Amino acid sequence: MLSTEWMRAAAAAALVMGAGAADAQVDPLAAAFGAREDVEQASLSPDGTKLAFLRPNGGQGSAIMTLDLTQPDAKPVGIAAADGKPERLSNCRWVGNTRLMCTIYGIVRVDNEIAYSSRIVALDADGKRVKGMPMPRGFGVALSSGAVIDWNPGIENSVLMMRQQLETIESGSMIGERTGGYRIDRVDTVSLKASPVERVDPAAREYYSDGQGRIRVIGRAVVDNASGYDRPGRQYFYRKPGENGWLPLSETTPDGAGFDPYGVDGAANLAYGLRRNDGRIAAYTMALDGSGKETLVFAHPEVDVSGFERIGRRGRIVGVSYVTDRRQVKYFDPALEKLAASLAKALPATPLIRFIDSSEDENLMLLWAGADASPGRYFLFDRRARKLEALLDDRPQLGEVKLAAMKPVTYPAADGTRIPGYLTLPPGKDSVRGLPALVMPHGGPGARDEWGFDWLAQFFAAKGYAVLQPNFRGSTGYGDAWFQKNGFKGWRTAIGDVNDAGKWLVAEGADAGRLGVFGWSYGGYAALQSAVVDPDLFKAIVAVAPVTDLSRLRGEGEMFSNYRIMRDFIGSGPHLIEGSPARYPDRFKAPVLMFHGDLDRNVSVAHAKAMQSKLAGAGKRSELVVYEGLDHYLEDGSARTAMLGKASAFLAASMPGK
Repeated sequence: MLSTEWMRAAAAAALVMGAGAADAQVDPLAAAFGAREDVEQASLSPDGTKLAFLRPNGGQGSAIMTLDLTQPDAKPVGIAAADGKPERLSNCRWVGNTRLMCTIYGIVRVDNEIAYSSRIVALDADGKRVKGMPMPRGFGVALSSGAVIDWNPGIENSVLMMRQQLETIESGSMIGERTGGYRIDRVDTVSLKASPVERVDPAAREYYSDGQGRIRVIGRAVVDNASGYDRPGRQYFYRKPGENGWLPLSETTPDGAGFDPYGVDGAANLAYGLRRNDGRIAAYTMALDGSGKETLVFAHPEVDVSGFERIGRRGRIVGVSYVTDRRQVKYFDPALEKLAASLAKALPATPLIRFIDSSEDENLMLLWAGADASPGRYFLFDRRARKLEALLDDRPQLGEVKLAAMKPVTYPAADGTRIPGYLTLPPGKDSVRGLPALVMPHGGPGARDEWGFDWLAQFFAAKGYAVLQPNFRGSTGYGDAWFQKNGFKGWRTAIGDVNDAGKWLVAEGADAGRLGVFGWSYGGYAALQSAVVDPDLFKAIVAVAPVTDLSRLRGEGEMFSNYRIMRDFIGSGPHLIEGSPARYPDRFKAPVLMFHGDLDRNVSVAHAKAMQSKLAGAGKRSELVVYEGLDHYLEDGSARTAMLGKASAFLAASMPGK
């Protein structure tokens, strides 16, 4: 649990890790790039006088740090910590000027399934008066004490929380009727007294407030009564100002059509949301006055809108973001648009600007600035005084490391389609000619790579590799035509694009004898399946947390309500066999190295174990490293350091060149 004795433990751990690192001769580059970000999440107090952030504290542990922004020479102070064994910390935010709420979570096994269990805790800025929200009781198992949906309901140190109510037998019921679902409570974070705001709704999955304590939109799942699983799609309802009844707002369908709300502007009496427009996702508003008026507020002709930009405790929506060659923001607020432009000019080396948080009056702004060759830095900007102050670096351990530029490129697929991606060359190099190279497909498959700092690409570039990250067909962000059926159902196209990335690197002059592939999650799947399609192309394969059997993946997660949605996403038919690398170990020629956490809920470690067994049985060169107690993301600096060091040594040994 939370501990205010974290400093002594952290110092002892640092001594132990330092001695171990020296004995094992840890690769210094692997240690520098494998370390977790020094600032994992940050929040500004409503009066703008204090910063709270999470800092790694060994292993998967984190410390809650506070910084007094009124003192020029103040240093961050640790007020509490979780050691990561298994408790971990996330999402620490201010609920008042002197009190914080954080999520403490861990990985547990329920009915032989892996699940995340979380609990909300509140504590003062000095680490005292720690209070934990009680877990729900009733029939079944609760995995969470709730989630905050409104940080500013108009009462100091109070929040609105969406909380699960387990099934209970209703008082006075003659037939023992059970009720369960989600409700909304206003919670006093000091006393933990909860006042009901919205009664239990068995089908509710989403609630949206106006940022001032009033729930205006609810999203209900379409539940299959026979199986109990959620069907794809959602039904949304709204209420008018001053009224309590729910009225139909919109419905999203299994194919992704329909207005999908993301937030409410109470002052303007409208909801912001996304919906498809000519095959791409665009931003709309919908009036909450009964007129049903829907207005297009932003659409890009080439790419999808990826989300909304917010500011402050009220989560005020101020713009939309989208990614062309790099992420950009279209601000609805002219003053913020002008401010963002001026900040980008003031910080030319870090043109990626994000507003992280603000004071209640939005005068003091917490912002982050970064770039491809800059891991990022946090700043405090005083709008009235026009003063910009640097606060914290994301990755101070990389301060003396020369980082590489990331260049947007396109390359031809076999059918002539131009595939976008990003090429990162070793510092000082301007061409792939003669270089060892890696293709690094992203995870997902419902994701994409974008321009900016990438610790994996930067590490391998620092090791001398040209790294190409392809946004193959099946990636998101480029519209429906590019996404196609998704990277599982349409694996032939996606994997074809990944392999064509390798062929393009060779055509550009990269060393064909030192061409490897490295992928994580779906990227790990792509790395393995690439060898099934073209066994001679890549000379070494590294796969982290890979999917290896689509039928196995389709059958996982039956205890979760979204199981049917995931099952339908993967689909059924011959592609389940044809697209599963574990079914074709005999086709592998290149050596394989895999890494996997044994508490991975996204992709069971059984995938990697089955792949290793099949490859070993076929007499192939392969190795699997399993990290005990880690999940899909391996969020442990020591584990990541070891992984990078081992992967680098493996690639060098497997592709020695001439």
